[in-house]
Amino acid sequence: MHAYADRIATDSVRIERLLPGPIERVWAYLTESDKRARWLAGGLMELRPGGKVALEFAHQQLSHEATPEKYRDMPTSVTGTVIRCEPSSLLAFTWIEGDGKHSEVTFELAARGEQVQLTITHRKLHDRETLLGVSAGWDAHLGILEDVLTSRTPRGFWSEHERLEQDYGKRFS
Repeated sequence: MHAYADRIATDSVRIERLLPGPIERVWAYLTESDKRARWLAGGLMELRPGGKVALEFAHQQLSHEATPEKYRDMPTSVTGTVIRCEPSSLLAFTWIEGDGKHSEVTFELAARGEQVQLTITHRKLHDRETLLGVSAGWDAHLGILEDVLTSRTPRGFWSEHERLEQDYGKRFS
């Protein structure tokens, strides 16, 4: 069964996935640019409080699908500052898009036997459209991460995102 994100506040969502471990491997896919680029976005991440974050999204490379019209003008980079970093267990940073909109993302990792529970909480989302897009985005990106970690051919990002955005529109109505 698909584990959807939960709306935990009017401006926040949380999504969880159980991934193949060990925990250090999943941590590497969160923090190392080359590994993170395979499922989310490459770029600089200084792993200390106050450190810089500069994520460069290449959705078309993840998806091998055309970007939908609605998202063609979407910023392809995000900057921020690390708020907390506890190696192999917690990473939190601000998320500032090209238009200056500010939110916060927290990744939490916990060992569950040979698997790892990854929990992502995204807070301070400024409107319903952003909440839906972010929920679908994290869900689609995590699907690709699952594919990468299990050596499957990654699913298409945009086709997944579009389907999930419709699902979240119904779930969060």
